Parts: sequence; C-alpha cells; structure tokens
Amino acid sequence: MTSSLQRMHRFTPALALLALLGGCASGPFQRGDGAPSGHVNVDAIPDAVPRHEPLSKYGNPPTYIVHGKSYTTLNSSQGFIERGIASWYGTKFHGRRTSSGETYNMYAMTAAHKTLPLPTYVEVTNLDNGRRVIVKVNDRGPFHDGRIIDLSYAAAIKLGINTHGTGRVEIRAIDPSRPQAHRLAQQRVQPTAPADAVKTAPDAASDQHLYLQVGAFNSRLNAENLRRRLAQMAGSPVHIFPGSDPTQPVYRVRIGPLASDQEAQQLASRLVHQGITNTSVVID
Repeated sequence: MTSSLQRMHRFTPALALLALLGGCASGPFQRGDGAPSGHVNVDAIPDAVPRHEPLSKYGNPPTYIVHGKSYTTLNSSQGFIERGIASWYGTKFHGRRTSSGETYNMYAMTAAHKTLPLPTYVEVTNLDNGRRVIVKVNDRGPFHDGRIIDLSYAAAIKLGINTHGTGRVEIRAIDPSRPQAHRLAQQRVQPTAPADAVKTAPDAASDQHLYLQVGAFNSRLNAENLRRRLAQMAGSPVHIFPGSDPTQPVYRVRIGPLASDQEAQQLASRLVHQGITNTSVVID
C-alpha cells in the first residue's frame, strides 16, 4: 500500500485526495513496519465507543483506484458482515495521516477497510479464539491481496493476531443509534490473556473453512470452464459456489478448503503465472 502522509500543500486538491486514499500499511508485510519496542498494556486501552459522526470529507469518494485496481465506497454500512483475513499495521505509520484525515495511533482501537464508509464502527471477532473488539474504521486498506481489514497494533494484540501477523476474523458493522452497541463497547474492556495462553474457543470456527476465490461469473458455463482448467494444477479441490439470489445468479470459483492463509497466498502466487491475478481469501 501507499501511505497518505504527504503534506497537502504539495498537491493539487485532486492529487491530495488520491494520496489520502492510498490508505494504511499492510501490517508487518510492509518493509520497515512492525511492533513498538517494550510492553504495551492493552488492558488499559478501551474499545472504541460507537457514536454518530459526519462522514469524512476526503475519505469517501464514490470510487478510487490504488495500484491499478478500482474500489467502490459503500453508501452505508448497515447490516455489513464480512469474513476473511485480518492484518495489522504499526510503527511505520504511527503519527501519520489516515485516509479520513485523522492521525493514525497504533495504540488506539482503529482499523482500515477498502470500502466501508469512513468512519464506521465494527465489531471484529477472531474466529480461532473467540476474542472480540470494537474498532473505528478511519483509514483505507489493506491493499495486500487476500486481506479484508487492517487493525491497529493495539487491536491486533487484543485479538491475539499480532504474533502471527494475520488471523481469521468476522467483522460486523455497528449502528451507533442502537443503545446495545454502546454497552458492547463498554463491556468489552476485559483483561487480555497472554499471547501464549490463547486457546481455541469451542466452536469458534468449527464450521468455517478457508478458500482462495479465483473468479466469479454470471454464467455457470464460464465458472465450470475455469474449474476444469484449475482442477489439474491447483493441488487442492476446486469448487463452484452458487449465489443465493436466483434473480442475480453468480457462480464463485474457489479452491480449498486450505489449511492456512499462508497456503492460500502461496497458491495465489503460483496462479499469477497462469494469468489469474484477481484472487481473494474468503472464509465460508
């Protein structure tokens, strides 16, 4: 990803907007990024408290382009739920400007997302250990393939994904007008177990599987052609997942289940040589 930290007076308004939309880092995958030195007591850091805020003036264009790929900003976060791989970002971007115009603080409970309106409050659940946090989405990213959200360093520690760099998560948008959203935020401040004491929560992800999605088609025939093409070279089963809306048919071609995010990324790298570049890691 690119950062949004160039000073505004160096750019025309249009170029400044593009710089802001460059968004955050891709967590520890960015050269020079990482964790701060010393211990961070995340027990003393409260979750974000959802509240009504005006939309960011610069962070919500209808569409924007990063690294040659176009993204469409959602008009609303109502009912938004997504599962996938989370990463985090830290020291390299601490103190720099986010896409919303706020300053990135790796010790605050914030996050970056490619399409949610800025700001949006979301509850993030680690599907492998059951931990949950509430964060404020105030930045754009991650623009590393296969990631759905970039968490602040503090949020990553509270979820227990800071050591491995990534983790399987579910994110749910919160409506600030609902009183229970505020109670969730207040009740979420709990002592956090040490990283080496994290256990897999019972049934937290027992029915969830990780796939590499390699295409989505309106035509079943096109999806079947890609499935047959990949069947001999993927090394893992290739499936077609039909959409649930009969009025708007969609057929998603996915490889898996896969054992880990790392396996998915290695497979995605191999597929690039076959001309398949628009892949994403999904949990279903």
